[in-house]
Amino acid sequence: MSAVPEFGDGTLGRIETEVALLMRLGEATRRATGAREHRVLDRAAYVILRHLADAGPRNVSALAARLNLDGSTVTRQVTAMERAGLITRAADPRDGRGTVVSPTDAGLDRVAAVRAARTRLYGDILAGWSAEDRTALAGMLERLNSALAAHVQRR
Repeated sequence: MSAVPEFGDGTLGRIETEVALLMRLGEATRRATGAREHRVLDRAAYVILRHLADAGPRNVSALAARLNLDGSTVTRQVTAMERAGLITRAADPRDGRGTVVSPTDAGLDRVAAVRAARTRLYGDILAGWSAEDRTALAGMLERLNSALAAHVQRR
């Protein structure tokens, strides 16, 4: 078991502060952005549809586990998304008793619109950064997300 870092470590304190600000400002930026594309999906629907688009059909339990969410939460979100025509349910080919969810064309279109709008937004925000700095940021965020995911999976 690793030692708990002391609060006196200035670098770790800065990281904690910057991650907290990143999460707050990321959501504030999404809400404040005037582009309609940013609001065609709520955050939960976007994350679920992005995962399904990348990974293919999943049952709700697998989806909840992958997204580190409670199964009942994902079930409610999936039900709302199904009513909105963003996903469909089908019999699980591995276990006919269960179902899997898949994105519809409308769901995929909305994900693509949000992703494109976010990409343009970050392009504008980071326009003054060098290509090397943008690449370094992408790599560091990927490493941070991997470390966070590994931490959650160990719990």
